[in-house]
Amino acid sequence: MFDTYGMAIWGGVLIGGSASLLLFKIGYPVGISGYLSKAMSAPGKADWRWGFLIGMLAVGLIGGLSSKGLLVDSLGVEQWKLILGAVCVGAGARIAGGCTSGHSLCGMARLDRDSIVATLVFIAAGAGAVLIFGA
Repeated sequence: MFDTYGMAIWGGVLIGGSASLLLFKIGYPVGISGYLSKAMSAPGKADWRWGFLIGMLAVGLIGGLSSKGLLVDSLGVEQWKLILGAVCVGAGARIAGGCTSGHSLCGMARLDRDSIVATLVFIAAGAGAVLIFGA
């Protein structure tokens, strides 16, 4: 339906729109790792967080299955690299006090210095990983 740029623009609009809606309706900035941490530590008080996380995963799964099949197949990357990457992203989010969605989408929009630094580190680490492991 869309070319590569169209899908990226559509994804950016959806992510930015959902982040803005969540901030205005609930009062919390988007931060996926923080949502997951809070949802797991206080299950009874985190119903909306579970809904957000499950909805995010469901949309990604539906999008992946409807376009080219499973994400692993469409990326053309060995599974061990994806697992290693996921572990590194999770560890980095914990060390940085938040993930790319929290720091890059919401923190940078508020001109938070720590979020700007964290986002620059995320980008540099991603570029380094591509240089070391390939695309």
